[in-house]
Amino acid sequence: MSKFGMGDILKQAQKMQEKMQQVQDGLAELEVEGSAGGGMVTTTVNGKLEIVAVKIDPQVVDSEDVEMLEDLVVAAVNQAMEKAQELAGEEMGKVTGGMMPPGFKMPGF
Repeated sequence: MSKFGMGDILKQAQKMQEKMQQVQDGLAELEVEGSAGGGMVTTTVNGKLEIVAVKIDPQVVDSEDVEMLEDLVVAAVNQAMEKAQELAGEEMGKVTGGMMPPGFKMPGF
C-alpha cells in the first residue's frame, strides 16, 4: 500500500491548482515586446496575451506605404504574442515542475 492516501493526492492537486491560478493572475503584470522593421513598429503584450501598447516610428507614418505599415504591425504583434506564450509556459512550468509535456499550451494561452 502506498504511503500517500487519496486525500493526500487530492490536497497536492488542489495546492498545484491554487499555485497555477496565482501564476495566471500574475501573468497580466508581465510584459514582452515584439518588433518589426528594425524597430519601426514595436508592440507590447502581457502574459495574458493582451496587447497593451503599440509604438510606431513617425518616419513610417510619413511614408505613403500603408500596406507596409500594416504588415509591420502584424509582424510585431505576432512576435510579441509568441514571446508571451513562451513566458506563460515558463511560468506554468515553475508550478508544474515539468509535469507537462514539452510544447504543451495551457488552454487560453
